[in-house]
Amino acid sequence: MTKELVLEALKGVKYPGFEKDIVAFGFVKDVEVSGENVLLNVEIVSASPEVAEELRGAITACLTKAGAARVDVTIKQPKPPAQKSNSQSGKNIAPHVRNFVMVSSGKGGVGKSTTTVNLALAMAAQGKKVGLLDADIYGPNIPRMLGVVGTHPEIVGQKVKPIQTHGIEMMSMGSLMEEGQSLIWRGAMVMKAIEQLLGDILWSDLDVLFIDMPPGTGDAQLTLAQSVPVTVGVCVTTPQQVALDDTVRSLDMFQKLHIPIAGIVENMSGFICPESGKEYDIFGKGTTQPLATEFNTVVLAEVPIEPAVREGGDAGKPVTFYAPSSETAKRYHEAARKLWATIEKVNEEGGASNEAIQPTTPAGVSACSAKH
Repeated sequence: MTKELVLEALKGVKYPGFEKDIVAFGFVKDVEVSGENVLLNVEIVSASPEVAEELRGAITACLTKAGAARVDVTIKQPKPPAQKSNSQSGKNIAPHVRNFVMVSSGKGGVGKSTTTVNLALAMAAQGKKVGLLDADIYGPNIPRMLGVVGTHPEIVGQKVKPIQTHGIEMMSMGSLMEEGQSLIWRGAMVMKAIEQLLGDILWSDLDVLFIDMPPGTGDAQLTLAQSVPVTVGVCVTTPQQVALDDTVRSLDMFQKLHIPIAGIVENMSGFICPESGKEYDIFGKGTTQPLATEFNTVVLAEVPIEPAVREGGDAGKPVTFYAPSSETAKRYHEAARKLWATIEKVNEEGGASNEAIQPTTPAGVSACSAKH
């Protein structure tokens, strides 16, 4: 046995849930060979003990087949997040998901779904087990953006299996209903739908579940915060003042729901000319930094207008997956790295606040219960 032979053999060990092997991911940190004995240090990004045991078995079998008499594998994992539950409802209806990221916007049309898709794919490319829930009940665009329009999920008993695409798991109301059908629902129906999309879907043991919310600050956001312990929130906006006005409301919502704010994505931030590569500030740029400072958070990315983003979204070919060398993809990847660092920091500090989550209403207006 040699170190080179060990590494070559380990290229046959796929990281659970991915097509790439543990060597390609860079998870193999140290290899020591003594005769026919192998001592191996592996560092993975998942806190799941099941993933670690699956890898341990696969590595041992692989190296034994390659000629090792004894294999000792040490697997280093990140610290699992603190066990959290919403103190008002006491619920976590998807306990096997380690982290929930709520992606929200104060208004529609700012590129929230595009941002959610590309952040999810960027984080998956960095080795995380990722799911994407399209909770935008009224405008479920995620299936088109991922190229799975017309693909219906498999039903297993009373549960639904998420659709596997682009290395992530995805579920959307758009995949459960006829294309073009409108949803004319009252608040209580929206709240029930959100709960079912979380609890009745057979999500795997995910490192992160990204949740693409409807625009605004209403029933869907409150229901989500009361159903699962949301790890962090991400706000998407554009540089114009009219969008920033609504962004303030979205950030204020995160604070009222006691959800740590991971950052703001400034979308349509400048325009990159496809011919010259030069960037122009046609809609403005950098206007979200004062807001980030005010709410004690960061700007995760300033994502430019790039024709490939629109073309990829319409064709079901997200830019982060199909054009990884583009400037937009690079910025999404950097945003995903910043986002994961914040998730780890929140978990190290014990997770989100456990203060009670209550709906807020204007003075003189009483809150209506779901049954009304």
